[in-house]
Amino acid sequence: MRASRLLSLLLLLQNRGRMTAQQLASELEVSVRTIYRDVEALSAAGIPLYGDAGHAGGYQLLGGYRTRLTGLTAAEAEALFLSGLPGPAAELGLGSVLAAATLKLQAALPAPLRGNADRLAERFYLDAPGWYRRPEDVPHLPAVASAVWERQVIQVTYQRWKEPAEVTRRLEPHGLVLKAGTWYVVARCDGAMRTYRVDQIVAATPCDCGFTAEPGFDLASYWHGYLADFHRQLHTGHAVIRLSDNGVRRMRHLLSAAAVTAVETAGVADAGDAGGWVCARVPIESADLALADFLRLGADIEILEPAELREQAARTIQAMAAIYD
Repeated sequence: MRASRLLSLLLLLQNRGRMTAQQLASELEVSVRTIYRDVEALSAAGIPLYGDAGHAGGYQLLGGYRTRLTGLTAAEAEALFLSGLPGPAAELGLGSVLAAATLKLQAALPAPLRGNADRLAERFYLDAPGWYRRPEDVPHLPAVASAVWERQVIQVTYQRWKEPAEVTRRLEPHGLVLKAGTWYVVARCDGAMRTYRVDQIVAATPCDCGFTAEPGFDLASYWHGYLADFHRQLHTGHAVIRLSDNGVRRMRHLLSAAAVTAVETAGVADAGDAGGWVCARVPIESADLALADFLRLGADIEILEPAELREQAARTIQAMAAIYD
């Protein structure tokens, strides 16, 4: 265990340069005291490692030193082959690069690990997009990705759902995120960090200027916060519904995850019905979207509240019945 940690510490310094004891401790999930002991052990083993005290101090390797102790374990090699997504790489213009890197990695692996990698390719395939949707066309993804990589300002024409439908924005792109088959670019615009769907970009022109990244910006942290805010703002209302026993079984495939969770955690048996019906107060995004979801359950659901939604459902069902009368 300690040998693995010492190698990880060495590779961190090799790849990142100067790091403080606190930074190393955070990365390796150990105490600062343990880092001090590990640094002493590496120095005693002849590794040209030195440290500077003070606010700007830290540990680093002497210039030019590189270790060849980079052997992969079986689990690490398998994880690398699972991490490559050919589809997204091709969308970024890196399909051939990923294929070449995979071949080189296979050639460099010992025979037992190479065999494991071949079995992974035979038995696992990662398909990122969700069901019931066609792949989105993202013609400007390579240009956006290049701007992200080069820290280059890019001007885009963006299509949105509200008027004006098309707007021009000058973006300072900080990162790209692939979520459920859809690409998003996180960019600073007019001094604020915002999120844009790349498939909604209808024109993209690189500007002849770079930008400095937002101090302390972390893409993963931003995205988790963005998702949390999105879910908080998504469901702005509630509805009270009754579900039959069959409706409870079918709802997992037809209702939103938030509605399913509400039924499963707070649903109560309908005291006035012996047929196994359950009542629950569920969150909804809007009346129109809720009605579309609820009607998919047919006669296995009854909308009780709000009254406007119940009346809207009644009018829709009567109109449907008239068509088939």
